[in-house]
Amino acid sequence: MGLVEVQENGNGNGDGISEIPLGTKTKYIKMTSDPVEEDEVLQSRKYETKKYIFACAVFASLNSVLLGYDVGVMSGAIIFIQEDLKISEVQQEVLVGILSIISLLGSLAGGKTSDAIGRKWTIGLAAVIFQTGGAVMALAPSFKVLMIGRLMAGVGIGFGVMIAPVYIAEISPAIARGSLTSFPEIFINFGILLGYISNYAFSRLPSHINWRIMLGVGLIPSLVIAIALFVIPESPRWLVVQNRIEEARAVLLKINESEKEAEEKLQEIQVAAGSANADKYEPKAVWKEILCPTPPVRRMLITGCGIQCFQQITGIDTTVYYSPTIFKNAGITGNSELLAATVAVGFTKTLFILIAIFLIDKLGRKPLLYVSTIGMTVCLFSLSLSLAFLSHAKVGIALAILAVCGNVASFSVGLGPICWVLSSEIFPLRLRAQASALGAVGSRVSSGAISMSFLSVSRAITVAGTFFVFGIVSCCAVAFVHYCVPETRGKTLEEIEVLFKDEDDLQESEVEMGDVERLMQKS
Repeated sequence: MGLVEVQENGNGNGDGISEIPLGTKTKYIKMTSDPVEEDEVLQSRKYETKKYIFACAVFASLNSVLLGYDVGVMSGAIIFIQEDLKISEVQQEVLVGILSIISLLGSLAGGKTSDAIGRKWTIGLAAVIFQTGGAVMALAPSFKVLMIGRLMAGVGIGFGVMIAPVYIAEISPAIARGSLTSFPEIFINFGILLGYISNYAFSRLPSHINWRIMLGVGLIPSLVIAIALFVIPESPRWLVVQNRIEEARAVLLKINESEKEAEEKLQEIQVAAGSANADKYEPKAVWKEILCPTPPVRRMLITGCGIQCFQQITGIDTTVYYSPTIFKNAGITGNSELLAATVAVGFTKTLFILIAIFLIDKLGRKPLLYVSTIGMTVCLFSLSLSLAFLSHAKVGIALAILAVCGNVASFSVGLGPICWVLSSEIFPLRLRAQASALGAVGSRVSSGAISMSFLSVSRAITVAGTFFVFGIVSCCAVAFVHYCVPETRGKTLEEIEVLFKDEDDLQESEVEMGDVERLMQKS
């Protein structure tokens, strides 16, 4: 075993003496004939790389805890806000649903912002805006001030839910991208569970204090995000688009298992970003391409935006926001009992999202979506029937709790996490941030519309009738998955783009790729 000196940029002469110019880098490569030691070094590198990517995905997903916590805590806090501030039923609907509606502003701005300042700092901006809004809500002396804080928190959440899946998809290897991109959904569910537990823990305090503490606890994750910004790197794909190639290479060396793999990935990203033929995309604005799409982009938008809307119009947010109302309609009385039942829902939701993480890159996206949408359909119809015919009976209460838990379990094992995975991986690099933002807007608008109308619609057609409608929508989601969603498991982001092209598009792409390769060879 020994060390061999290698001079970069040096010119060796015939007599074996190298002339090394000033500033030349010298590398020392360990030469070993021990294959066991080489394998240990390789395995150590793989482990460190996986650990680093995992940490980045966790930190990038922390904003999702804020969304989940808000959803979970508001389901119980609204009971005490109504008692303290004496708000009407319509004001309750607006307070609950406005967060989703206003978050579309954050999602729309998030795409442009992340393209301008980077994915990493957009995550930080989201946390700052939410933290400000959360503090205003916790200290609000009136409904008007509470709404101002709610609006600010909604904008922050809009930024957060849009950027986290995009960032994680851009730093993750293809083999684990599904699991890692599901992290935001895991953290949403974890946040919901924390919100439910917070409701139960503080419910016995006076009503003018308990809801303020419930909302105030949600500020804690924002402080962790501030620390995380000094740990996670910028997206290498964004860096390439900005022509910061050396910085992108440095990040890729951290998130790939070998230098060769990092260089190959860098070349793929440069081609995908149009770096070798940059003039092609300069005249064409991103939004123009989205609003006047080519057939492949149109198919991507139908899949990405469609799956986002179906995630919400099947009624999952109403199940979470208004679970105390559902259980009260089933026959459970008393605030503590209602909040205890919602904790069971939170545990179920969190447990099944963890199961999804282990299956999404093994079974694939589409099989899990089939299981999810079919399971939700069965549970939504079961909930409707139990509320309509078995209300206030012991068997009816048990069936209602089982149906709600089954619905959130089915959602969490498929439609919940895979929605964000698909919307972050199917779009080409030049459109990814803005198109993902558009999908997030569809999700937030759908969520807000459903949440803000649930109480009024339930009064008109009963809670049972409302969930029967959700069951019909869930049937439509099964058909959408069958006809519009391709399988993307194990494919790189660049390979997924090809799935949406027809034969003519593929032939054109092959000609363009040949031109790119010739240009790179000449350069």
